[in-house]
Amino acid sequence: MEKKEYAQLNEVFYQETLANGLQVTLLPKADYHKTYGLFTTNYGSIDNEFIPLGQTEFVHVPDGIAHFLEHKLFEKEEGDVFQTFGKQGASANAFTSFTHTSYLFSSTEQVYKNLETLINFVQEPYFTKETVEKEKGIIGQEIQMYQDDPNWRLFFGIINNLYPEHPLHIDIAGTEASIAEITAEDLYLCYTTFYHPSNMHLLVVGNLEPEAMMTFIRENQAKKAFAPAQKIERRFPKETSIVKESQIKMSVNRAKAVIGIKGLTEVPSDSAEAVRYKFALQLLLELLFGNTSQNYLQLYDEGIIDDSFGYELNMERNFYFGDISSDTSQPEQFAQAIIQMLTSYETSAELTEEKVALLKKKRIGSFLHSLNSLEYMANQFSQNQAGEITLFDHLPILESLQLADIQQAAQKFIKEEAISKFYMYPNDEK
Repeated sequence: MEKKEYAQLNEVFYQETLANGLQVTLLPKADYHKTYGLFTTNYGSIDNEFIPLGQTEFVHVPDGIAHFLEHKLFEKEEGDVFQTFGKQGASANAFTSFTHTSYLFSSTEQVYKNLETLINFVQEPYFTKETVEKEKGIIGQEIQMYQDDPNWRLFFGIINNLYPEHPLHIDIAGTEASIAEITAEDLYLCYTTFYHPSNMHLLVVGNLEPEAMMTFIRENQAKKAFAPAQKIERRFPKETSIVKESQIKMSVNRAKAVIGIKGLTEVPSDSAEAVRYKFALQLLLELLFGNTSQNYLQLYDEGIIDDSFGYELNMERNFYFGDISSDTSQPEQFAQAIIQMLTSYETSAELTEEKVALLKKKRIGSFLHSLNSLEYMANQFSQNQAGEITLFDHLPILESLQLADIQQAAQKFIKEEAISKFYMYPNDEK
């Protein structure tokens, strides 16, 4: 078991890769009553074409199967795992993203029992034709709920423009047609491939004794047999171009607009440089569009945006993009103004050494405050590890960022051919 200390943050964590390939991370936090466990597989909604474990040819599985699998793992022959956690004084949950699926619990008591429940239920699949068919109706209702959500449709509308061929543009839950095709055999095929310990990460953070807990986990895994590990080969369609503009109508009171920017250049292969690039782009967006920027104040004063205005950068395995959106009575003017602010970044008054220094102080303060949250630490550690870089390595990278790094990142990211517009109008407009 390797121990790694971060004196600047007064943090320490322990890590070990077990014989079956499972990576385990323990974060002791002696002053906390709660313990938080997170079991994550490097498998998400975009992973629908791959070579199954033990096979040699690519297969294509129905869209939404990663999310479907997440639902089904909680159902066992003897009952619902949520009830088991409840009886043991724990709360449990799970979520599927584009690239990961995570299962979690939090509790202040019976930590080892709850940890055992977490590990065992994820590693003991139970699917039957009857239970799979029953779940299709439940997930079908969930899909319809999201299809009726204007902000969800806006988000996937711009993704569809940016990635018209990539499975990224498909709802994480799939479609009603795609989930209708899912069989128990499909679930076992995906489970066997992507839920192999070598593709998973177990993290426990809270008031724990590292050696005792690592021993407990080692013993749990030693009792189980797994197929030999195999590097997972995924395949994605090649993107040819983006859709520059599209629109839909929905039952909304005001129009909505979103500008998307697709990352066309490769993310640096060095893990520290990849994190630096991501942070530089995040700071760039905040400098240009943060609520203290002149750009934001101008758009707000002109009535082009309101309090719904927001922006974000999504950077994960195999893709990255930014989006800037708002409810607006002037969607075309919004798009024109945002694109102008983006493409004129080189002469923008928002990008100065002084503003970068102030923003870095704000971001560093927010980062340090976030380390008080076990949930934040667990999620960041499990899903944002880049090679040898972990959450605790982020601070020195953030501290070292300069205006030149942000300008260089902007030069790689902001390109006319990478920008797309998506509008949502009320049903009685356009």
